[in-house]
Amino acid sequence: MKINIYYGGRGMIDDPTLSVLSMITGVLKELNVQVEQFNLYEDRNNITALPGTLKEADGIILASTVEWYGIGGYLMQFLDACWLYGDKEKISELYMAPVVMSTTYGEREGKMTLESAWEILGGLVCGGMCGYIADTSVLESSTEYRKLIEKRTENIYRTISQKFSCLPASNQAVKQKISIPRSADLTPQESEQLAHYVSDDHYVRTQKEDIRELTDLFRGMMDKDQRSDEPDELLSQFKSRFRPVPGVRAKYRIVVTDNPQTSPVLISVEGAKCECTNDADTPCDATLSLTADRLKEIMGGRVTFQRSFMEGSVKMKGDFTLLRNLDQIFTFMEQ
Repeated sequence: MKINIYYGGRGMIDDPTLSVLSMITGVLKELNVQVEQFNLYEDRNNITALPGTLKEADGIILASTVEWYGIGGYLMQFLDACWLYGDKEKISELYMAPVVMSTTYGEREGKMTLESAWEILGGLVCGGMCGYIADTSVLESSTEYRKLIEKRTENIYRTISQKFSCLPASNQAVKQKISIPRSADLTPQESEQLAHYVSDDHYVRTQKEDIRELTDLFRGMMDKDQRSDEPDELLSQFKSRFRPVPGVRAKYRIVVTDNPQTSPVLISVEGAKCECTNDADTPCDATLSLTADRLKEIMGGRVTFQRSFMEGSVKMKGDFTLLRNLDQIFTFMEQ
């Protein structure tokens, strides 16, 4: 028979839980039980992979020390890993004995927390032990305390070896009705493999970098498509609203200042001929700079280029006499 011990304390020299575990281990070994202890503070970078160690155990002991409030973070991380990556079929037949000592208030609540968590996971709970130990030396020197711990350990051994039946727990019934665990559709072997990947910091960091690179790549592709679509639509709208005015001959450049994805539009007008292209370098007679929202208002017929210039929402460089002609040759106001 094999029993695994998962210790969630900090490993301090005067930790009373370590003294109790030492006594428990001694009794179990006298009963020819193979005991393996996992100190979670030492395996904190590998906690997500520890549920894989449950498959070879006949029973486990979850041990922690209440130093100020609750059972501590390492043991909660282990229980989280059991919920996410543990083999629920194996857990359903696995006995757990809680061992919680405290140097302050809360050992009973800590013991109840472990029992409830293990039952929600679907496992079986056997009698553990809890107590308030302010001075470890008193625990080690007391014959009565030692006999009590030995007796409780023998009860744990009998429960696990003889597989005593347990009455149904209400929190298991509640879990079946209202709790919805994350469904990953993974086999126990795949969950164990995933747990090893999650515990590998280098692998996780590499995956995050790959995801970031892919995100930037697809964002760039989308931006490229957007940049290629918007100018074409802009050019077509200018061409569709062109109305020739005799004697007008000029080159206009329209620059959208708040959207770098929109390329400058070069409009070449010569009598009845109008050409619209994306060009930022060709010399022109007048350059107009405005925001994308203002350009939409102009092309929607709600305001003119000249009025926008007078209001200060359009800035212009070049021949100012050509500004009025721009409203004449593009009839947006007729929409």
